[in-house]
This record gives sequence, structure tokens and C-alpha cells, in this order.
Amino acid sequence: MPTALLLVDVQCDMLEPPSPVPAHAEVRKALESLLERARARGAFVVHVQNDGSPSDPDAPHTPGWELVFPAAPGELVVRKTVSDAFTNTSLGAALGTQGVDRVVVAGMQSNYCVSATCRGALQCGLGVILASGAHATYDEGKSAQAISDEVERELLRNGVRVVPTSEVEF
Repeated sequence: MPTALLLVDVQCDMLEPPSPVPAHAEVRKALESLLERARARGAFVVHVQNDGSPSDPDAPHTPGWELVFPAAPGELVVRKTVSDAFTNTSLGAALGTQGVDRVVVAGMQSNYCVSATCRGALQCGLGVILASGAHATYDEGKSAQAISDEVERELLRNGVRVVPTSEVEF
């Protein structure tokens, strides 16, 4: 079963100072581990990069917009302007060309782009694994961890497999 790793919005504005997500250190390690294992197994790696508006910390070509883990040769970078990385991008076609039928999703923010991209992948007929511990968000009325946990429960009810990062296989 060909599997791809989708690193959603793993950009400097959310994992590096001045305003990283609360769990930035742990999540960065988890993301790095996933990326290393995906590369070692020859999985197709996709870096999804959000293009924020001119006033956003992830406005294109600003320090916050840069990817934390630069794409290696053969890896795809998909730029987006909406939460779901499958909307108005070439992502679905690129995965089809690679014969991918399952994706591992990780990145930022759990309750926005990660959740929407998981749903988009399901709508495309892909098997979806959410790497627990490798996605995060900010505090918003609840703790960031409570929000991420809630997203996992909701996506699990919708057909996404939620797997601890250390147990994800490519």
C-alpha cells in the first residue's frame, strides 16, 4: 500500500519563536521522526505550505512562511490558501500519479488545516492516518492539548485512523 507523508503547514511561524504553538518542542521532534522514517522507507513526502495574507505571520516569502524542514529532491511542495490542502491544489493528482492510496497527516493546526486536510483526503477515497503527537494548535478557550485531543476523537469517528507517532509505519 503506497503511503505518503503530508506535512501540513510545518512552517516557522508556528514552530519557532516568537509565537510557537505551546507543544512546539515535542511536536517538532515528532515531525522530525516521521520525516526521517518516511524518507528512509522511500515514501512520497509532501510539504503543504500555507500562503497567508500580507498581514499574516505566514505571508509568502517572509521568515514565518518558510518551511521548518526544507523539501529534499523528489519531494513535493504544495502551496495553499485554504484549510484543506486538497482544495484548489494539485495534491490529489500528484498522489494519484505516485500511486498513493494512504496518507499520514501531521502538522499545524490540529483544528484547522490538519482536520480539513484529513477530511479532504477521505473525500478523495484515501486511507488516512493522523499521527498523534505530531500535530498541534494554540490555546483557544481550551488548552491546545484539549483541542488536539478533541480533533483526534472527531476524526476517528469520521474514519481516520489515529496512531501514535512512534507506531506510524511507511
